[in-house]
Amino acid sequence: MTSAVPRWSIRELIWAVVAALCTPASGAAPVADPGRSVGSRIGSDHTCDPTEELRFICGVEHPEDLAHIPGTPWLIASGFSDGAGLKLIDTRTDAMQFWYTGASDQRAPDKTEFPLCPSAPEAALFNAQGINLRKMADGRYRLYVVNHGGRESVEVFTVELLRNGEPVLAWKGCVLMLPGMAANSVASFSDGTILASVLTRPGTTIADFVEGRKTGAIYEWKPGSRSFALIPGTELPGNNGLETSPDDREFYVVAFGWHAVLAFSRAHPDREFRKAIAAGFMPDNIHWDNGRLIAAGMTLDEPACGGVRKVIDGKADGMLCHRGYVVAELEPHTMSFKVVAYAEPNPDFNGVSAAVVVDNELWLGSYQANRVAHRRLPGLPR
Repeated sequence: MTSAVPRWSIRELIWAVVAALCTPASGAAPVADPGRSVGSRIGSDHTCDPTEELRFICGVEHPEDLAHIPGTPWLIASGFSDGAGLKLIDTRTDAMQFWYTGASDQRAPDKTEFPLCPSAPEAALFNAQGINLRKMADGRYRLYVVNHGGRESVEVFTVELLRNGEPVLAWKGCVLMLPGMAANSVASFSDGTILASVLTRPGTTIADFVEGRKTGAIYEWKPGSRSFALIPGTELPGNNGLETSPDDREFYVVAFGWHAVLAFSRAHPDREFRKAIAAGFMPDNIHWDNGRLIAAGMTLDEPACGGVRKVIDGKADGMLCHRGYVVAELEPHTMSFKVVAYAEPNPDFNGVSAAVVVDNELWLGSYQANRVAHRRLPGLPR
């Protein structure tokens, strides 16, 4: 953990130079993925007091992914643990509430659009991982949520802003994953098509993608379809973060085993178009944020953890040691990274997996922690 703004500026300048040297590449470098140890509670043995750099909102169990409702102070956080569900955070006050309760006024099932979805998710089981927020033509938003609680599915909600500016949530339906498949991240196209990444398919392991072998893929559901279907050619080592281009022509996939982001053409997904290897960190989730494509993840070669992730006796280590993090902007045409922020290991916050910016404040999610963290962007006054 750093101790002064000048030190931060120098360190981030170094990382920006490193990232500027990161150009699209065709080779594969076996590295690591966040070992999804849902039971870990990094931060649970520490107080919620702010550190010199970070402020915390505690009780946000395993906020693996984040989404900011544009033009508002509202932040949505997933909860990657049974019953952790969805949280709504007011970034002005740090107030947090459990958002999806399963109450009748939060259920508005659309059996025409989602005829095969059996029922609304149970709030007591709702285990939310990746999330995706898309603005609709009527001004409302669609929120897509990967769910592991009680069923493997992508849950679909409508988010509407009331006259007082507060958002309200209504569950619309779901699309069940194929048998044996668990989604990791979710993205969408404007025509209602849903994409879901699968980190490890049956018969593959985390150790496989740590060592660079293909384990996952991207699956697609189109409105009117009965189920998700594999998109051939998208098989990668640890398919993780996922996003689509604003013009619907491309989609971007994090290959965690390569610590890389790949761009695929929607028209020709059987061949990759561009690849960017991340310099020094392991991108996890990737999302559009204020017109920028932002990726966040843990430091790749972390001295505090003995370097990169290792496979011992056929098993990958659990990534529970404290790693620093990097947040970087990806330019999707040149596939080059520009570092937004960087930090050394922090004993109160580990497992960074997502980031968004709200009014020059950087908000960080974690698949391990029991809290969301936020800090001023580097170089700005506190």
